[in-house]
Amino acid sequence: MSVLDNWQDWKNFLGTKLHQAEDNGMSHQVVNNFAYQVGDYLAKQVEPKNEQERVLADLWSVASEEEQHAIANMMVKLVQNNGGR
Repeated sequence: MSVLDNWQDWKNFLGTKLHQAEDNGMSHQVVNNFAYQVGDYLAKQVEPKNEQERVLADLWSVASEEEQHAIANMMVKLVQNNGGR
């Protein structure tokens, strides 16, 4: 089973990686830029595995680049507050 198959597992995985990056001194801007790159890759290359990922993919597909950055930033905030450690 992949972490992409379950929304909570995906959030926990991202949260764990975010906290590791922060613990290693990665700046907030670098984290946000990386989140944008991951979001762009997933939207273009990975088929959504659940309803939440489908919503994110649909939003990403109609968003401008600025809006995509905002979506990525919101995902960082979401996993920062609700993701695993």
